[in-house]
Amino acid sequence: MPDKLIDLPAIDVRLLPPQERHPRVFAMLDAMPPKSAMLLISDHDPVPLRRHLAQHFSGMFDWRPVEEGPEVWRAEIRRLAHPGCNCDAH
Repeated sequence: MPDKLIDLPAIDVRLLPPQERHPRVFAMLDAMPPKSAMLLISDHDPVPLRRHLAQHFSGMFDWRPVEEGPEVWRAEIRRLAHPGCNCDAH
């Protein structure tokens, strides 16, 4: 894993009960200032989460796969500057 990813805030959903995973991820994403990033660690390909972000938060986040299984999936999720975000205030 690249060194720059080690310094990112991370959420390892493997440690959470399934019903808590998405709410915790969304709370963390909501708290991120624009132009920041976090690392998501999962025990499966997080396709539903990626689709949800694309459908409901289009243009707000960038998803970059870092590791794609078979046992661990890691993705860097970056909050983008977008129209109306007041990005320079953070």
